[in-house]
Amino acid sequence: MKVQINSERCQGHGRCYDLADDLFGDDDEGFGQVLGEGVVPPEKEREARLAAANCPERAIEILEET
Repeated sequence: MKVQINSERCQGHGRCYDLADDLFGDDDEGFGQVLGEGVVPPEKEREARLAAANCPERAIEILEET
């Protein structure tokens, strides 16, 4: 699984990095950004889904790898 943030939708509420600080951080202006390459370890998948579900703008996309 991978995550990405649609920067056009993100409004900088910070819920992603509050809920999953191992996966998301903030840039200099407070907007969310994916840490690293966006690859989510299996033990962090629940946190990634929680962050995506709590994003008011639905800016977080979860990409299922097959």
